[in-house]
Amino acid sequence: MTVTVGKERLPRTGDRGTARSTAQSTARHPARPAPAARVRRLVRRRYGSALLARVHLLRLSVLLLTGALVTLLTVAGLGLSGTWDTVGGRDAPRTVSAADLNLALDDMDAQAANILLSSGKGGRGKADVPYEKAVRLFGEARRDAGRELRALSVAVEGDADAERTVSSLIEDFARYEELVGRALEEDARPDGKPAAVGRYRTATDLVADALLPRARSLVDTTDRAFRDEYDAARTRLWIWLTASAVLCAALLGALGALQLCLARAFRRVVNPALAGATLCALLALVAGSLLCASSADRLRVARHDAFDSVVALSRARALAYDINADESRYLLDRDRRDRYQRSFLEKSRRLYDTGSLDLPGYRTALAETWRDHRDGRGDHFTGEFRHELDNITFAGEGAAAERTVDAYVAYQRDDGTIRSLVAQGREAEAVAFGISWDEGKSNAHFGAWTDALGETIGINRAAFDGAVRQGRDDIAVLLPAAVGALLLAGALTFAGLRPRLAEFR
Repeated sequence: MTVTVGKERLPRTGDRGTARSTAQSTARHPARPAPAARVRRLVRRRYGSALLARVHLLRLSVLLLTGALVTLLTVAGLGLSGTWDTVGGRDAPRTVSAADLNLALDDMDAQAANILLSSGKGGRGKADVPYEKAVRLFGEARRDAGRELRALSVAVEGDADAERTVSSLIEDFARYEELVGRALEEDARPDGKPAAVGRYRTATDLVADALLPRARSLVDTTDRAFRDEYDAARTRLWIWLTASAVLCAALLGALGALQLCLARAFRRVVNPALAGATLCALLALVAGSLLCASSADRLRVARHDAFDSVVALSRARALAYDINADESRYLLDRDRRDRYQRSFLEKSRRLYDTGSLDLPGYRTALAETWRDHRDGRGDHFTGEFRHELDNITFAGEGAAAERTVDAYVAYQRDDGTIRSLVAQGREAEAVAFGISWDEGKSNAHFGAWTDALGETIGINRAAFDGAVRQGRDDIAVLLPAAVGALLLAGALTFAGLRPRLAEFR
């Protein structure tokens, strides 16, 4: 045996052939990986399947939440649009029409009394200016009442109780017109004044006992329907706001989990498309929240700040015409003077109540308490005027409301003059002062009073219309912004995941 030291033993010729054969065999049959490598490969395969499943699940969650939010916001937008249509197109117009009908009926009856007061005897001794103006105003009030009845008959369709009320109003109004027409025919006769006053008495009883109570109940019914719609709309708004906030939070959570999952799997800190989707979801949350919050605020302004004043002042204006009618009835019908004087005081106290139980005390307390209010020494009165003064919200409203009460104080002072002249037996002077439109006379102050009332109502109606218009504008701007942001978030999510999912193929 040969022994070599320090040198590599060279293979023999036969050994070279064996080595060549072994290399060829190895090339044809690669060596199997070690068991540990096989385990690592299996783990990666299983981990990749789990990752793919999580990505698909999160993507599905994002798309489902996006669809749910789009549906919710669309339903909310349609519901809000319907609310504004109901509030601005049905509830408020019905209430205003009922209040305006009340006013027109009161004005008709007051002008009918003024016609009889200024017509003389069979046309002799006619007070031309008051008579012609009373005839003109009677005709205008008659047309206004007919218009409001027609408007209400259309507006209350579908409400059986309101339809019956309007139908009864139409029938009684036709009867009232007939009675007043007969009274004016009687008055045209030389000795027909007593008969005319009797006919008028029947007509004014019909107004007081049937027409006005039904018109006032219609005001209350329609206003209550408006209030119910307002309360329901506010409840729906907060439900929509809460649901959208929960869904948006879930969407943001799903997007965040998806971003984290991809960051860990692909060693990338941020997926730009998913970051954009997250931003879009945040924008949708902001737009949806603004829509609900701003709509709630617009509804509050429309209902409480504006329309509560419209209703209170419309009632006050109708009462003003009824008070003026009581004054004319007092001058016309001697047999019922005590009755009409009590009615005048009762209605005056509904407007501005000082607690006084007789007219002289009422006028004194009225002047004193209003002077205290003007001087900042407190408000010692209640009534419709107080409701309005406690709800001053809009520019110019406070000054207009105070002008209204100033004119009312002047009118009440004139009424004291009229009753003093009657007590002195100077009835012709009392009538001339009471129905004259000359400056400084009773009807001139009444006109200033109702004009100031109309101005105050106009300010609140304009604010109501503005709130309705702004509410609709909010829907037109914020709803498309929120829905568009959500749709973009869904599209970005799909686009951002597409290249990552391709790596699993």
